[in-house]
Amino acid sequence: MRRAFFPWPWLALALLAAPAAWAGDILPLTELAKPGRVLLLRHAYAPGTGDPPGFRLDDCASQRNLDASGRAQASALGERLKRAGIARARVYSSQWCRCRETARLLQLGEVQPLPALNSFYGRAQERDARVAALRSFLAALAPDGVPVVMVTHQYTITALTGAGTPSGGGSIFELNGSDTPRRIGAIEAD
Repeated sequence: MRRAFFPWPWLALALLAAPAAWAGDILPLTELAKPGRVLLLRHAYAPGTGDPPGFRLDDCASQRNLDASGRAQASALGERLKRAGIARARVYSSQWCRCRETARLLQLGEVQPLPALNSFYGRAQERDARVAALRSFLAALAPDGVPVVMVTHQYTITALTGAGTPSGGGSIFELNGSDTPRRIGAIEAD
């Protein structure tokens, strides 16, 4: 019998330890119920990556969209948030259909489009302006206000946090009146 050889044992150990490090970052959803909290949420599961060539924001049929499991994931997160005491929130969404549908299925309030949450996947030249607009929007939110949920894309979340998140997962921030709110942890995806 041949023995498997792994050339970088330290990498294997790091991969085994990663779930424990991530678990320490997970917050209870009740954290979002505190004043001045923002959940930056990645849209629910939509199979694939990016969008088809020639997609249009005004035509959902031309985009990558949620499938049945993504719709169930978004609805389940909305129920989890309600059980955590968040019955209403200010809800903002990227203009992409998969984000708008995720936001609507949370059933936490009227969904407002926010172009600063739009994807810049495949359009790196838009990154800096998009992130600056989002940071400016965050700075204008009341540090003692009601919960805010912002449904966006992986690239946007990574630009603000330096890390990725699974579909239906996200980061919770504490507003502080600046364009760099404090990230306090993550939520698990269903």
